[in-house]
Amino acid sequence: MSRIGKAPISLPKGVEVTISDKNLVTVKGPKGTLAQQVDPAITVRNEEGTLSFERPTDAKPHRSKHGLYRALIANMVKGVSEGFVIEQELVGVGYRATAKGQQLQLALGFSHQITFEMPSEVKVSAAQEKGKNPIVRLESADKQLIGQVAAKIRALRKPEPYKGKGVRFVGEQVRRKAGKAAGK
Repeated sequence: MSRIGKAPISLPKGVEVTISDKNLVTVKGPKGTLAQQVDPAITVRNEEGTLSFERPTDAKPHRSKHGLYRALIANMVKGVSEGFVIEQELVGVGYRATAKGQQLQLALGFSHQITFEMPSEVKVSAAQEKGKNPIVRLESADKQLIGQVAAKIRALRKPEPYKGKGVRFVGEQVRRKAGKAAGK
């Protein structure tokens, strides 16, 4: 039995879950509303503030979907109640970030500035302290969406292994390489 799939999800106060007859699970909370279509083979039950998931057989496809949908719904419950935050830092001389509404302006060492348009579900802010690297802070209720946006921002200038310059997650360790060895 899937250990993740077996674990019930307890619903915090202020979070409502509705399950339609077509296995569409909608989670509503203080931070927003999210919906997820669940495979018809997986049964979702809402009993007195806890969600439980059951599968019909121990076949491999059922086992894999059992844990998957439980994890997706758990992330939705956490997202609408607490929300998710991802912070990225820009390491490099002259690297800057400014947030204007739903647009993020990035100066990443190219000859031009990059304007990144944010989805409406993601809030963005940029902070710059003297003597420290600029920080871009993303907030959203949707874990999948915020992760995708953060990956796209990081892909604009990945951290390189020689000097460590680029966009990285706060706390991320970049493996460094030695430069060229000195000649004779």
